[in-house]
Order: sequence, then C-alpha cells, then structure tokens
Amino acid sequence: MTTPYRIFGAEISPYSVKVRSYFRYKGIPHEWIVRSPATQAEFQKYAKLPLVPAVATPEDEGLQDSTPILEAMEARFPEPSIHPSDPAVAFVSALLEEFGDEWGNKWMFHLRWARPADQQSAGERLAKMMAPDAEGEALEGAVGMIVGRMTKRVWFVGSNPQTAPQIEKSFEDGVALLDAHLAERPFLFGGRPAFGDFGLWGQVYSAWTDPTAGAILRDRAPRVVSWVERMLDPKAEGPFQAWDDLAPTLMPLLRDQVGGLFLPWSDANARALAAGDEEFSVELASGTWTQKPQKYHARSLAALRKRYAEIGDTSALDPILEQADCLRWLRG
Repeated sequence: MTTPYRIFGAEISPYSVKVRSYFRYKGIPHEWIVRSPATQAEFQKYAKLPLVPAVATPEDEGLQDSTPILEAMEARFPEPSIHPSDPAVAFVSALLEEFGDEWGNKWMFHLRWARPADQQSAGERLAKMMAPDAEGEALEGAVGMIVGRMTKRVWFVGSNPQTAPQIEKSFEDGVALLDAHLAERPFLFGGRPAFGDFGLWGQVYSAWTDPTAGAILRDRAPRVVSWVERMLDPKAEGPFQAWDDLAPTLMPLLRDQVGGLFLPWSDANARALAAGDEEFSVELASGTWTQKPQKYHARSLAALRKRYAEIGDTSALDPILEQADCLRWLRG
C-alpha cells in the first residue's frame, strides 16, 4: 500500500487548514498530524523552518510554505484544476490567494490577539494542543505564557495603535464585499474552488473560530459563513465563471481591498527593505500606515510580479487591473 501524504499542522493555523482543504478537494490520500511535543521529532525531520504546515510526501521528502505546497501538488494532481482556463481570471485568482495569505493574515492575527476574550480562546486552544492533559493552574499558566508571548508579536502583521482601527475596518468592509459576491455563487470564481479561495479562506476560517471575528461574520456575513463551512471539504459544484459574470461584485473587492490597501502597502514594504529602513509609513486608502518592514512579504510581492510578467499577453488582464488600481503596483 502506498504511503499517504502527511500534513503536519494545527487547526488554529490558517495556512495548515488551507493545505488540508486543498488535499480534501483533490481527494489526495493524506494523514492530518497535529504538531505537538509528541510529533515534534517527526515534524523536524521534514521541516526546514519551525512553522506549520509541513507536508511529508510518499517519497519521504518535505514540503513547506502553503503556497508552494499547493503549487507543487497541483503539478502532481492537475485535475480538478484550481486555476480557471482564462489567463486573466486565473491571475486575479492568484492575486486574491496572495492577498489572503498576506493581508487577510492581518485581519485574523490582529483580531485574535486584540481583546481578552479572543486571547483566552486562542491561548487555551494552543495550550491544549501543546499539552493535551493540562488542567487547572497548569493550563491557566500555559495560557498566560502564550497570551503574553503572542500579544507582543502583533507588530509582525503591522498591528499597532495607529493601524488597529484600519485593520478592523478592512476586515469588516472586506467580509461585507465577500458576502455580496458570494450571493451569486458558491465559491469566489464560480462553481468550484480556485487558488484564491484557498488562500483567503484559511484566514477567514481561522477568524471565524475566534469570538470577536466569528460574531462579526455570523451577524453580518451569512454567505461568507456558508462558504467557510463549504470550504472545509469543498466539492466541484459547477464550472468557473467568465470575468464578465464575476466583475460586478468581485471588482469592488479588488479595488477597495487589493488596490486600495494590500498592493500599495506591499510596494512600500519592499521599498523600505531595499533601502534598509527600520520603519516605513505609507498613505493607504484607509489612512497613514506605519510599521516595521517584513522580509517575507517582499519576496511574495516579487513572486506576484514575476507571475504577472510571465503571462506575456496581458491585453485582457490589464484593463481589469487598471480599473482595480492594481496594475501600477504589479508592473513594479
């Protein structure tokens, strides 16, 4: 019997559940292994970085980083494809995948550690994952240590007193736009999940499991909640849609969140790193944004620009990106 793939992850990790959802959609035999002290030695065998998810292949090789994992698996298991056949729509899907991973993570991580109720909820889940038998004072002490450590790390996603209101408004506006878009289709690009679904969903699903963000979603975005639940074990329900069918409700999301916030922030972050700056400020549609630059985000923007450059004929794509105020940032 062929050894299945093994996914080392955590339910509380948006990137872990993103990969698991993809494997379920593709019907790829796999085992879900919670990273914990009991599985740490095996995890380290396959992981170059101490981050979940990590995937062990049947050939006993290790894969890491959720986006490269999906791309590597898509090459091995091309059907059903997560990429629309229209190159312009496929690029928009890839753009939303990156937006989910990088900007959607700001939504989730900030809201998870901004308020006591959310801190306690996430802290307890992490503590139980690391020490399943912990109870009473031991559990309370572990939760306290986790909360203390994680609340000091929110700067990593750019969360600070200046940006916190911007992040929360972006989340509220973003899920409202998503809810309107999902009124006409089960997935972001039609009748089946695309690359963009997996990237954005992982963050929104994780937010949904937290008290504050979960309440916002249940109260204001019921269609997003249905999509969140559907993506836990997604199935192809129909074809991808053409851009003309998607544009009326998807363009507002692209223009407001991707062109107005994510890409200008990404560009400013990359410029700050190139200049060796310890901090940068940029004017976004939401106001002045200030934070320390992040290396990984600069690499992801470079990869996105490379993907755009490799398309070749962008005559159908460029008007879409221009209307969304995304084109100038992707041309670099």
